[in-house]
Amino acid sequence: MMRSYTTGEDVTRAFFDAWNAQDLDWLADLFVDDADFVNVVGFWWTTRRQIRKAHDYGFRKIFQDARVEIVALKSRALGKDVEVVHTVSTLVGQNDEHGITAGQRIAVITIVAHRQKDGGFRIVSCQNTDRVDGADTHLNTDAGFRPASYQVD
Repeated sequence: MMRSYTTGEDVTRAFFDAWNAQDLDWLADLFVDDADFVNVVGFWWTTRRQIRKAHDYGFRKIFQDARVEIVALKSRALGKDVEVVHTVSTLVGQNDEHGITAGQRIAVITIVAHRQKDGGFRIVSCQNTDRVDGADTHLNTDAGFRPASYQVD
């Protein structure tokens, strides 16, 4: 059943609701067919089908007991048919590769929503970025990839 969302903020909030419900059909329906989704490690999915498949994997392997919550949201209209929505959210209950519950993560998720011919908004682009407190950037060194801070006390 295709639902209708009157604003970019509405479809963004629905994304979080569908994610928490782990409802793959609802989640996929929020996106246009050729939507883009970039996850926290840079995987880039370019279709609704790929986005659904990736979330199916995540819900089965990583996020079975997880919940996300919006803690801040800002929407900016770019005309009457396009909105950019930024959120800060928390994620709790993620399982590590051994099934042990990991600590809380904080993310900035950016969604670009576009009004469709039916008048409702759908997501055309979504990017999820982990926030690492105290880090200014990441470094890739011989010891591996790690957050780094250039701040001097």
